[in-house]
Amino acid sequence: EVQLVESGGGLVQAGGSLRLSCAASGITVDDYGIGWFRQAPGKEREGVSCIVASDGRPYYIDSVKGRFTISRDNAKNTVYLQMISLKPEDTAVYFCAATKFDGLSAYLYDVWGQGTQVTVSS
Repeated sequence: EVQLVESGGGLVQAGGSLRLSCAASGITVDDYGIGWFRQAPGKEREGVSCIVASDGRPYYIDSVKGRFTISRDNAKNTVYLQMISLKPEDTAVYFCAATKFDGLSAYLYDVWGQGTQVTVSS
């Protein structure tokens, strides 16, 4: 069974940090592009960052560049999202997902985790 399990969310004050984990089973993260998405109440799901499937490069949307870092630990079959300088607008449920394609559009991803809540207080 293919499964992605997120962890590491929580409540943090603005300016704080969190590290999200995405543990994979049934797939090898090194063979896939892994993306992090977020969805705030009343808003559409937004791609935040990914490790590109074809070449393993990281990609970030502009609003998180310099604050978020995506990384992969092949030995643990886990992808991380280190988040620093968090802002209230980062508050959302964060999901990781896997794809064989390049890109950060949600429709490209066919394996999803259940999500982890990140709440940033002002």
